[in-house]
Amino acid sequence: MAQVTLRINGYVYTVGCEDGQESHLQAMADEVEQRITRIKALGGQSGEARLLLLASLLMADELHDLKTELTQGALPSTDPALGRRIERLAERAEAIAESLSRP
Repeated sequence: MAQVTLRINGYVYTVGCEDGQESHLQAMADEVEQRITRIKALGGQSGEARLLLLASLLMADELHDLKTELTQGALPSTDPALGRRIERLAERAEAIAESLSRP
């Protein structure tokens, strides 16, 4: 199992992942960082947990919109695996958002 050190909102996190998935994990961390930057630009500073929660919710909302567009046929999809992948991503994002909302 590989270890990746990620920097999100100035904090360093070491996360394990499957070998060969390091660059993918870093890309996902970059996506989270982009959303945190957008949130901070809109309303200033918040606590770390709140920023991560809001970033997770933004990502879940984006996935939900993509999923809705796919099911309504708004996006051309020639690859049925794409829909399944988006579904799995949405489920993972929702699970993360749910875990962050617990005390």
